[in-house]
Amino acid sequence: SAIINKHGGKMKDKILYELKSLECEIVNKINKTNKKIPLGLTQIKIIEYLKNNDPVYQKDLEDILNLRRATVSGVLQTMEKNGLLDRQIAKNDARVKKIILSKKAEQLFLEKKKQFEKIEKALVQDISEKELRTFSNVLNKMMLNAKKVSENRKEEC
Repeated sequence: SAIINKHGGKMKDKILYELKSLECEIVNKINKTNKKIPLGLTQIKIIEYLKNNDPVYQKDLEDILNLRRATVSGVLQTMEKNGLLDRQIAKNDARVKKIILSKKAEQLFLEKKKQFEKIEKALVQDISEKELRTFSNVLNKMMLNAKKVSENRKEEC
């Protein structure tokens, strides 16, 4: 017996659409207060990683985020254009650029972090601990399945 979603289709046939819809809703809420510099989830992950690690190079981000070089490069260019980070040539290798977070990015991250907490609190409203554990377990299994399918290739996200 398949679970049926609100549109009449089997839930397992719609899970990707539902996950993407949830992601879009969350990103829209995050960027609601500051439309001048909208941040995607990848940019937020990069800012958080830069806040907690030093030195950081583009290759590090490619590996940590499991994204292609071109994708990370494009995101970093956008962030640099928006004054969120700077790239400096590494002292030991002129081919490599160290990524440095700007004060503007740190301030924006703190603002977004508060929004994250507020959104997360709203998302889990009326959901029991047991349901959240089940949801987390299912997400983890899906992540493992997705990794098996991708066979360690870096994918767009």
